[in-house]
Amino acid sequence: MKRVALNSLLEWLDEPGRRPLVLRGARQVGKTWLVRELARASGRELVEINFERDPGLRHLFASNDTRRILGELSLALGREIAAESSLLFLDEIQAAGEVLASLRWFYEALPTLPVVAAGSLLEFTLAEHSFSMPVGRVSFRHIEPMGFSEFLEAHGQDVLLRTLQAWRTSETLSSAAHESATHWFQRYAMVGGMPAVVAMDAAGGAPRRCRELQRELVATFRADFAKYRGRMDQSVLDTVLRAIAGSLGQKFVYAQSGDGIKQHQSKRALELLASARLCHLVRYSAAHGVPLGAEVKDTFRKAVLLDVGILHALVGTPADLAFPRVEALPPALRGQIADQLLGQQLRLSDEAVGDGPELYYWQREGGRPGEIDYLVQRDAQIVPIELKAGAAGAMKSLHQFMFDRSLSRAVRVDTNPPSTMTVSVQTTQQNPVSYRLVSVPAYLVWNLSAILRDDSDFSRAPLA
Repeated sequence: MKRVALNSLLEWLDEPGRRPLVLRGARQVGKTWLVRELARASGRELVEINFERDPGLRHLFASNDTRRILGELSLALGREIAAESSLLFLDEIQAAGEVLASLRWFYEALPTLPVVAAGSLLEFTLAEHSFSMPVGRVSFRHIEPMGFSEFLEAHGQDVLLRTLQAWRTSETLSSAAHESATHWFQRYAMVGGMPAVVAMDAAGGAPRRCRELQRELVATFRADFAKYRGRMDQSVLDTVLRAIAGSLGQKFVYAQSGDGIKQHQSKRALELLASARLCHLVRYSAAHGVPLGAEVKDTFRKAVLLDVGILHALVGTPADLAFPRVEALPPALRGQIADQLLGQQLRLSDEAVGDGPELYYWQREGGRPGEIDYLVQRDAQIVPIELKAGAAGAMKSLHQFMFDRSLSRAVRVDTNPPSTMTVSVQTTQQNPVSYRLVSVPAYLVWNLSAILRDDSDFSRAPLA
């Protein structure tokens, strides 16, 4: 399989003044595979250390003499390590948090040796470190599950992928391409993007076995709950994880997480699950201007899971001889899947540096209904995104939001073929509003940044 993130890692490898790289992300999203593939693709000899498997090696990094560290590693591993032709990979570094501090010495004293560190639950180590982090001497990248483009490539659908990559708002997508993309996205909606599940599906694994593997991955995540010791009871974490699945697309209400769970416990559990990257918070923004993160309110939060496969494992979506089509599922579950996939794909349409992409939404305060499913920031522009699980639906909240914020372009995600149009209507408050609406099916959301960037009609003549 191919991963889009590999291109970013290869670019990092060629950067002048390259800093050690720390990969962040949940367990089983493919961090280790990516580093091994990076070594293979670049022709470097991989020197891999796993601190969970070999905790005794952590003491070798106590020195600030990088040449000495390499010499002792060579003795411990029984092989010569040449800085100019090797790639040092420090895996499961959360089990040796103090080694993070030593990365600065490789940047300062041995820049010819590329160093990559990775680990799950790394956020807990970063939050509780008692050492000085090498600020400005380390780079961060966030690794997500596989997106739809990677899913297509894994299944040999290169022609379809190139067709979708090339679509722009000035063009028409053929009905054949739309039907084929819809079919494959339905499959992606059931399989998800966890690399092990995608690999099994691409190899012809039975849907039943793919679903079992999804449940096994969730069991692995739950086993990690014990590593949160001192932070939260495991049963509370499990209940809140299930509550996230049940509240997809809605404001997460702490008081409704589960019987016997207090609001402060629910809030803390949600934050811990987000730190472990098992879910991502969707924060409210007032959206009066950019950046969106300048007007957030932590009392208003939604959440999406790491991957749609986790949703299926938690709710028990059936899969025996074949995956059911999304249309065959109950309406409520269809809506949850649609919202999960939108949030999941939006995280792939942004840069993965630092803490990873942020997700935002808006809802009207004061009791009157009104909500924008997602908000994205493209350059200096706010672009609201309206989600429709089917092919149609009213957009009263969007019309009013566009008028109130004086915006000129919005995105609608539905099941129709991609299109663009000028919307000229009156809001429910009888205010005239006109804006450009870019409608895309969910199978194109992963490429939304490129689509909006190259929206030639908008760039040439933006609507007032």
